[in-house]
Amino acid sequence: MAELSERDRAVLALERESWAGPGAKERAVRERLGITPTRYYQLLNALLDDPRALEHDPVTVNRLRRLREARRARR
Repeated sequence: MAELSERDRAVLALERESWAGPGAKERAVRERLGITPTRYYQLLNALLDDPRALEHDPVTVNRLRRLREARRARR
């Protein structure tokens, strides 16, 4: 199985960080990755279903999967 791309690893790395206030994460997405926050969340959501992402960073991926499922359950 191929490894995650550099961008995919950068997306997961951003998710491991904590953010100081509103808009800080979105600014970091634009500055570090050069993409819009909307595109970032699309990529992140796809990564949560990618077994390579789970292998690369199981703690972050499992945490985000739990959050995603909780949001879906509330709908």
